[in-house]
Amino acid sequence: MSIIKIDMDSPEFQERMEKTVKFTDKVCESRGWVYNPEEEVNEGVQMGLARNKMMYNKLFCPCFMVEEVDGKPQSVDNRTCPCTPAIEKEIPEIGSCHCGIFCTPEFAAAKRIELGMEEAAHTHSRGLTKEEAQMLVSKSELDGDEMVSLFEARELKMVDFTVVDVREHMEWQMGHIKGADKLVPTSSFFQTWDEANLAKDDNIILYCHVGSRSAHVARILTDQGYTNIGNLTHGIVSYGGEKIR
Repeated sequence: MSIIKIDMDSPEFQERMEKTVKFTDKVCESRGWVYNPEEEVNEGVQMGLARNKMMYNKLFCPCFMVEEVDGKPQSVDNRTCPCTPAIEKEIPEIGSCHCGIFCTPEFAAAKRIELGMEEAAHTHSRGLTKEEAQMLVSKSELDGDEMVSLFEARELKMVDFTVVDVREHMEWQMGHIKGADKLVPTSSFFQTWDEANLAKDDNIILYCHVGSRSAHVARILTDQGYTNIGNLTHGIVSYGGEKIR
């Protein structure tokens, strides 16, 4: 099965995108929520919802893997926007849904303050040693700064690993991490993973938009006997390194 490709510039997608934005506007209005202050997060989720509506005729949350159950597509954890976990647990308890688009006004206000702070988080005064790089690449969960350091170490040939983007082709076109080696979309994952031709003892790091789909894929691969699987915990939205658009 080939990778499903949707033309973001097509009239069909643009029409669907317009309807999706109106839908998320109504969700916010009806429930007293507001959008995430990070416009990139909102646009990414809206485009993912539009994509899923075209692919599956359902507004499956784009941050969760879709699998075929009894011949029908079904989102892992039954995540259909606005999903029950967001309504009943995530937004009341955390202030934001898992995908990040819907927030309470209080959460959004705090987020704006956070974004306005001038902090030099994870400032590196030196590069990794070879031993540190080997230890870091063996972690099951990585943050954005650790990924940046690992890419630097790989360029110096201190460590070897393969970075796999498990988002959809459309998301890859919108922007992907510079240095990502392979695209294996979750919509065709089981059919296309073999084409990646990766050994079960290879160092493999997965990422998606916010870390949910890649975490799910990591569990699948671990169950299949892959021994060195890492996940970019909060996805590409948390990655501060160079991206290709």
